[in-house]
Amino acid sequence: MKLYKRVLKSNCFIRFMARCAWLYIHFVYLTSKWRVINAHIPQHYWDQNKPFILAFWHNRLLLEVLGWAKNQPIQMLISKHSDGKLIAKVMENFSIQTIEGSTKKGGAKAFRSLLKALKKGDCIGITPDGPRGPRFEISDGTLALAKLSGCPIIPGAYGIKRRKVLKSWDKFIFALPFTKAVFVWGDPFFIPKDAPPQDLENAKESLAKHLCDISNEADRLCGHVPLD
Repeated sequence: MKLYKRVLKSNCFIRFMARCAWLYIHFVYLTSKWRVINAHIPQHYWDQNKPFILAFWHNRLLLEVLGWAKNQPIQMLISKHSDGKLIAKVMENFSIQTIEGSTKKGGAKAFRSLLKALKKGDCIGITPDGPRGPRFEISDGTLALAKLSGCPIIPGAYGIKRRKVLKSWDKFIFALPFTKAVFVWGDPFFIPKDAPPQDLENAKESLAKHLCDISNEADRLCGHVPLD
């Protein structure tokens, strides 16, 4: 058993699984018909080289990278949990840099790295309810990043018709090939630098609702009812 666990945690095995995941994501993409809703929203920022914070729910992590423009720099926040190394390697195969840590408690180093990336002009990607939930709730760190950096949060979500919803804490969506899919962008969400605590609490609820709304819209366009 100890040997088995060592193999699973070995760099060689992680790289192999990451490559398999990368190939599968490409396979789903190439065998599916995609459309993008509100593509002009991120394009406006990309055209002006202005950074923003991409926010998406943890259960839509698998194909979220497909909504991103390949020539635009982005750094993704990846958790320190056991699955974090695998996700980081998958992102590496997509030429996306990663920052290890969390926007929640104990993530001071990651928070500073994210702020540095935004100030440098790179966009960052965050799952505001990751890495372990609660599902569909916004972390304080996500709003703090937007407040201190002055950069907007832009929600994004994909939906796919053929899928398997796993029985995990986040109801992870496992996409299947040979289907139709959609990526929906939401409106920019700004947090004023002088926002008082109560406004931040209201902003958390508003952003969570907005992100749920576009996620539900992506699902609806693919023939699914909202996930609760």
